[in-house]
Amino acid sequence: MTTPTPPAGASTDVVDQVPDDLVLAGDFEAPTYDRWAAEVAKVLNKGRPENKQLSSEKALERLQVRTVDDIVIEPIYTIDDAIGDLGAPASEPFRRGTTVRNGDMDAWDVRALHEDPDTAVTRKMITADLERGATSIWLRVDPDAVAAKDLASDLGDVLLDLAKIDVSSRTDQQAAADALLAIFEASDKDKSELSLNLGLDPIGFAALNGTTPDLSKLAGYVKRLAEFKKSRAIVVDGTIYHNAGAGDVHEVAWIVAAAVEYVRNLVEQGISVDDAFDSINFRVTAAVDELLTISRLRALRVVWDRVGEVFGVSPDKRGARQQAVTSWREITRDDPYVNILRGAISTFNAAIGGAEAVTVLPFDTAWGLPNEFSRRVARNTQVVLSEESNIGRVNDPAGGAWLFESLTNEIADAAWKEFQAVEAAGGMVAALGAGHVAEVLADLNAKRAKQIATRKLPVTGVSEFPNPAEKPVEGRVARPQAEYAGLTWTRNAEVFEALRDATAGNADAKVFLACLGTRRDFGPREGFASNYFHVAGLETPSVESGDVAEVVKAWQASGTPVVCLCSSGKIYSSIGAEAAKALKDAGAAKVLLAGNIKELGDVDTSGIIDGTIAMGVDVVSGLNDILNTLGVTK
Repeated sequence: MTTPTPPAGASTDVVDQVPDDLVLAGDFEAPTYDRWAAEVAKVLNKGRPENKQLSSEKALERLQVRTVDDIVIEPIYTIDDAIGDLGAPASEPFRRGTTVRNGDMDAWDVRALHEDPDTAVTRKMITADLERGATSIWLRVDPDAVAAKDLASDLGDVLLDLAKIDVSSRTDQQAAADALLAIFEASDKDKSELSLNLGLDPIGFAALNGTTPDLSKLAGYVKRLAEFKKSRAIVVDGTIYHNAGAGDVHEVAWIVAAAVEYVRNLVEQGISVDDAFDSINFRVTAAVDELLTISRLRALRVVWDRVGEVFGVSPDKRGARQQAVTSWREITRDDPYVNILRGAISTFNAAIGGAEAVTVLPFDTAWGLPNEFSRRVARNTQVVLSEESNIGRVNDPAGGAWLFESLTNEIADAAWKEFQAVEAAGGMVAALGAGHVAEVLADLNAKRAKQIATRKLPVTGVSEFPNPAEKPVEGRVARPQAEYAGLTWTRNAEVFEALRDATAGNADAKVFLACLGTRRDFGPREGFASNYFHVAGLETPSVESGDVAEVVKAWQASGTPVVCLCSSGKIYSSIGAEAAKALKDAGAAKVLLAGNIKELGDVDTSGIIDGTIAMGVDVVSGLNDILNTLGVTK
């Protein structure tokens, strides 16, 4: 490619061609918060009656997002939301991270979870994980997972001086810890270079199982690990509370409250406060909400540093080391491949939030035990983000951003307030025993259930964009459904999965769409209505016509007693009421309207319209009502 020759006499210097009086943005007024807010109100007031216009303040309130635990996310943040000195990574208040990332490829510990009771399978999969990107292994030791007696065989091919090993248990934490300790104590390797986590969390265990926590043996395990300088006895597990419904605030508050009880117990048994702090790791949830997950991980470090300051812990021992696990509560059974995206987003959040270790749950977790493919996807999600996307090469990339600093403070302050409430009640053990935790969870779950049912908290592939023709995942080994006497775990998608189960294989599970007018009239609402009914797996036969008699005839041929009108306000005001009445007269048991009933005009709709579907309606209640009309029982 050749450089074009400038015209004769023209200067080749760009600077020489710029007029001295050139003004770029100088003719525009400097933007202000008030001007921006006024423009927001102008947009939201379009189409609103004169007597119902929103003020700038009210308009901004409409754009706020409020979580179930009352964390408010503002539509915009300013320098007024900034904090002063952020500190540095690996130094107080540890807001920016507990460790320093130096640009190496291993930005965080890629920790693979194993739960398969088949020893041959687990041993093979552990080897595959370690050879192909995982840097540590986490084994769940339970009757429905790995057996304690098989632990040595499962780890038979692992070089203990090269891989970190964690265990956890929902049924017998001491058996899991003893089995792992026996393996490492028998090793001839330098114990100061070996790394293991015993996963002891008696308060979390009691919360899940509805028992009384026994903290009496913690000090013994801490002392047994004295030679293992890179190891930890206690892993305070926040996923127990998250999966039972806790939000960001309570996950932080309750694991800090539990950890404080462990510190006090260890000190009473002769362990120094520094060593007590050094014996604790945190297992936290990595959810799909970027803003809240990143801020929560940062907030936990801030709160734990403050606890260490009160205890008089040496500053270098106050960092909260976190293993982030992608949210089980957010895993879906239907359209499971969307879980791959959830895992990637959650891993990104954990990495940006500064987690030292990350575990990605396989995308088919809700279907059963993972196979080689789903394990590979879970592992490679981390490897690609770390080694190809390089997101772990920067320390605290969210640091200094007004939004993240504000949310970090907001979560930390709210968590500290809840932590103080738990302390005032006698501590986490007392709060569990008195029913405080269960009471708070019931309130949070009720709020979240409403958000899920109205799709303010959408579940992609399930409550939004469902595929009614989707085939079930095959070839998976089903997981036994373990039941616990304490906290109940529930996935967000379960309420919709129950609707799909009710209609599966039922030829009568369908709703007729009466699409009135032309496609440009009914197209948008047909799409909305189809999506709505497909959430429950209902088929949606339809007709496209402006002739009421033709619509009635097509509905009669469909064989379903439920019909939904779909069209524009213009068509509704013309023939909507006529079509609804004709369908009712012909025997339709339920006639619904996609849109606002006012669009039918000044007519009496009683007896001809049985309900409407629109944004913000309770989808679960509405669909259950339709299933009852169809005679489809769950």
